[in-house]
Amino acid sequence: MRDAAGRNAPRLQRWRRLRRRIGSALLELSAPALLRLLALTWRVQRGGERGLELLASERPWIVSMWHGRMLCLMPMRLHKGRGIHVLVSPSDDGSLAARALRSFRFRAIRGSLSRGGATALRTMRDLMTGGGQLVVTPDGPRGPRHATNAGVAWLARATGSPVLPVGVAVDRAWRLRSWDRFTIPKPFARLVVAYGEPVEVAANADDAQLETIANDVRERTLELERDAFRRLGITDDHTV
Repeated sequence: MRDAAGRNAPRLQRWRRLRRRIGSALLELSAPALLRLLALTWRVQRGGERGLELLASERPWIVSMWHGRMLCLMPMRLHKGRGIHVLVSPSDDGSLAARALRSFRFRAIRGSLSRGGATALRTMRDLMTGGGQLVVTPDGPRGPRHATNAGVAWLARATGSPVLPVGVAVDRAWRLRSWDRFTIPKPFARLVVAYGEPVEVAANADDAQLETIANDVRERTLELERDAFRRLGITDDHTV
């Protein structure tokens, strides 16, 4: 259909590529500043003493959170500017995310916990054994929403670093029509950020145990968010 309509002509293809580059450049320049301004209006509550203590420490840890909540945490003072590494998809959308993360002084690792992510897993293992701190979104980069795999548990076993589930609830937000229902808190939104109990993975855990642990991290994250929405007095958005 596209070929028949002449929409794949070389001239139009070049124009589309140029348009994407211009759009990406404008987004890179303007989005971080707009997000900073937006975040200044947010009213943020935090919960989970042990998890919060671990996150604020200098020891290695692996934060596990949902892909659709990434923007909510990016501009927060506790997280930004610390050189924390974030696993980002190697896709074009991931390139945009990586540039946004760098503007808040995060460090991007391109790859995946699954689907050909062996190289990324080795990179993350080396990072963690060297004392680094890492954020992963186990349902990224393509979902399905709230899915998990054993990659995060494997990484915790290989490095001895605890997994820290983190959930986010927002009372007023724009939610994109994407698979992850990407959440953008509106001006003056209330946010609850829930830091869960750290999950330790034994060095001798077998593959079946890793699957069980990964599912446990999933359930903990969902429950953290359900509780956070209850604190806001609204229905959770997990089925939206």
